[in-house]
Amino acid sequence: MVVGASGSSLRAQETKTILAMPPTPLLPEALHNSPDHVEGNGAPPWAGADGPVLVEDGIKRYERGSVTSPTGHGAVPSGTVTVYQFDDATGAYSAYTYLRKSGGDHVTQSGVSVVVTDLKMYPESAAALLKTVQVGLPKVGGTKGLAPLLPTYLPAKGLQKDSVRYALGPQGYQAMGGVLPSEIVGFDKAAEVATAKYEGKGTLTLLLYPTPQIAGDHGRQIVSEMTKQGPPAGTVMVRREGPLVLLTSGAWSGPEAKALVEGIHLRNELTWNKPMPLEFHSEVRKTVSLLTSILIFCGLGAIAAVVLALFFGGARAAIRVMQGKPAATEPEFLRIDLSGRASPIHSDGSGAKP
Repeated sequence: MVVGASGSSLRAQETKTILAMPPTPLLPEALHNSPDHVEGNGAPPWAGADGPVLVEDGIKRYERGSVTSPTGHGAVPSGTVTVYQFDDATGAYSAYTYLRKSGGDHVTQSGVSVVVTDLKMYPESAAALLKTVQVGLPKVGGTKGLAPLLPTYLPAKGLQKDSVRYALGPQGYQAMGGVLPSEIVGFDKAAEVATAKYEGKGTLTLLLYPTPQIAGDHGRQIVSEMTKQGPPAGTVMVRREGPLVLLTSGAWSGPEAKALVEGIHLRNELTWNKPMPLEFHSEVRKTVSLLTSILIFCGLGAIAAVVLALFFGGARAAIRVMQGKPAATEPEFLRIDLSGRASPIHSDGSGAKP
């Protein structure tokens, strides 16, 4: 017994070794090993005012490396390459439209990653380096790798592509110059917003909500807000289609604004890959609980009916067998003679003679 206890104690003291693999580098080896290389999780220390927006968009980690170019006197700095990785492609696209505000940086998006370069080198060399960076970026499949569909609803005619902005929260929406107060947009209800400017005209804002009911509630708030703004808001036209709310503002003519919002329609391929708000999950749980209760009640009722049928039917058959009668009984019929003929009545009570 002592030996057995000692063996158990030794086994309990054995430690398990867990191998933790470091994440794949976001930069190629040459940049990863550069002297000024830095990496980390969350928003980088140099982000400043951009930090809250990057966090809102779901940044996971970052990596920055310096680029050098050989010269006759050695290597000289030629700029930096920074990669931000996000939880999904939706957050990456939002950050991409936000980070494009810097005129000196070149910003590109690849899946769940955003690459920001500040290079002082020939365009051909910069393009080759950027291609090398993009090839090594992490690839994500499934819903996390899907780009948002809302910006694709922006009409292409007259669109200023550099003006397209996409926001998932109030920080990014305010920083990108949204035309609405962020508190009435409904970001706490998982709203997403796309805005864009059009040549010689005004601004178009698209807002997408999880359900038509939520869109209706916030659509009415938007109408009230734009009414308060009055003439400074320009030509305002608001239309809702299901979970989508469309808003024009700025220097549109009345017919142009009306034609624009009436020409945008939801497509069948529209999908939702964002977490639903808490109240949406609550309603789903209530519905599932109700349907489950109904199914359980119906099932118990069916089982009870079967048990009662077996009990009463079987008990009756058993009593007849105990009385020496067959378990099954032949049905007895009463016959009514409507012919009008008189029939003699038997004294033994057997009935009338036919």
